[in-house]
Amino acid sequence: MTGTFVGMPAFPVAARAALADTQLRHNLAHATGVIRAKRAAVVGEVDNWEDLRLAGAAVKERALLDLAAHLEELERRLVAGGATVHWARNAAEANAIVVGITQGHGVDEVVKVKSMVTQEIDLNGALAAAGIAAWETDLAELIVQLGGDLPSHILVPAIHRNRAEVREIFLREMAGAGRPAPADLTDEPAMLAAAARAHLREKFLRAKVGVSGANFAVSETGTLVVVESEGNGRMCLTLPEVLISVVGIEKVVPTWAELDPLLRLLPRSSTGERMNPYTSTWSGVTPGDGPQEVHVVLLDNGRTRALADSVGRQALRCIRCSACLNVCPVYERTGGHAYGSVYPGPIGAILNPLMQGTGDKQVDSLPYASSLCGACFEVCPVRIDIPEVLVHLRSKVVDAHRSDTVPGAEAVAMKAAAWTFSDARRLGRAERVSGVAGRVMRRTFGVTLPGGRSASGRLPGPGAGWTSTRDLPAPPAESFRGWWARIGRLGGGR
Repeated sequence: MTGTFVGMPAFPVAARAALADTQLRHNLAHATGVIRAKRAAVVGEVDNWEDLRLAGAAVKERALLDLAAHLEELERRLVAGGATVHWARNAAEANAIVVGITQGHGVDEVVKVKSMVTQEIDLNGALAAAGIAAWETDLAELIVQLGGDLPSHILVPAIHRNRAEVREIFLREMAGAGRPAPADLTDEPAMLAAAARAHLREKFLRAKVGVSGANFAVSETGTLVVVESEGNGRMCLTLPEVLISVVGIEKVVPTWAELDPLLRLLPRSSTGERMNPYTSTWSGVTPGDGPQEVHVVLLDNGRTRALADSVGRQALRCIRCSACLNVCPVYERTGGHAYGSVYPGPIGAILNPLMQGTGDKQVDSLPYASSLCGACFEVCPVRIDIPEVLVHLRSKVVDAHRSDTVPGAEAVAMKAAAWTFSDARRLGRAERVSGVAGRVMRRTFGVTLPGGRSASGRLPGPGAGWTSTRDLPAPPAESFRGWWARIGRLGGGR
């Protein structure tokens, strides 16, 4: 009951398939529209919202500028609180740590809090390969898991599903994973939530190992923080005997006081609420209360690569609110699966290339999955300038392919232009050919723009894709240099 993003096609190919799914587009438009409206309403209540954004950005930036020191302090505090801290350079190391701890306790299942980072490393797949079932307890993650699907949104992983589809998944799949759905289940949200609650309760009560991520990690106090809306996280964090938390190293916040603006920014930007219904914090082991064995896995997995990029490192400020997805015109029409990653939308278009590096066809397509309209920056609660990073990454993609054995059509065209412009005689001949071509194009494909300017209509062949949405100015019949020479010969030169 798990899917994988491995082998996903490049964004243009995946997006074309998504655009053809009218039900998907309807689901996305409705859901993102509702979330946008809720966010706008609660953000509008805050008079100093921009000041709050600046404060949140400053907190995250301060943490990143001295990340090593804050991580070392976090480790010291966690160990002092009775936790065991593990360091993982990549997904394989993190998965091996979690699998090893779970196997050491002789269990064949774990319950999980919704966690982007465990999706990033495909922890469920690694546990399944070791014969351990990982049960998702977040409602949307449960829908995705039971449907053998993939998450398509940071906040609402099953945003691409409507209520009728969820009902069918529950009726078809719940029995094979535990308690079956009621035979008279309807698609009313309350009924669907009740069915999920009953299905999960038995898993909560028997699970000995829980797995979580963390929204924030306060280095000053060694405190991990999870914010959620359903209460399943609180169950996973308190009922099992053993708790394993996989935490990206960028989640660090220097002090408890600096957590304040982030906890005010996150709920308004994500769920459109003034505050989260559940905010859980833990700092290790408390005798007789909650898990008596706590492990924290601090994960790099490309984050230091992103940190080394002076322009792109701002992406590590991300607090996973998903506000940028909900305003993005590209995401709203294609959904998250087209991005080929657990991190979709505008933030995924920069996070994935920053953490994985350029040079892979699928990853290289992501910085171009944007109209650069800037709406993502306007709503980002920690002021990540996503358009700036997208343009920066596009240059890196181009640089990564300069040494390709077989250059692309664009590279060939640019080299041909450079060769032509580098010699006056070659440029003169090109101008004369351009004048002839301009006259032919005006007669064959010509259209007239406002002001009497000439332009080419829809060009045939390779030019069709470019001119399907653009007017291509027709080359002038006479170049400037030709006109200047002619005027000079007539004695009108100045």
